[in-house]
Amino acid sequence: MKSPTSQFWFALLLSVVVTVSGIWVVTAKHQARQLFIELEALNRESDRLQVDWGRLQIEQSTWATHSRIEFLARQHLNLGLPSNEQVLVVMEPAQ
Repeated sequence: MKSPTSQFWFALLLSVVVTVSGIWVVTAKHQARQLFIELEALNRESDRLQVDWGRLQIEQSTWATHSRIEFLARQHLNLGLPSNEQVLVVMEPAQ
């Protein structure tokens, strides 16, 4: 049988190990919760950015429509359709 002193030290060591293990578990759970909260925030930000990206693509396609470009060319650059005399047709030589 072991002496009472060695049993005391064994019990003390065991209680320290259990306490440290408990603190480690609490710390790990807290860190996991913090990381989950951060992940959810990043997922929300990703969803928001996806929505913004879709809106920007729609806006870009609206600004780049043929009718809008033609309107701007006529209004701001005073461009128009060429007359028949200004049109030159280039043909490939026959081989």
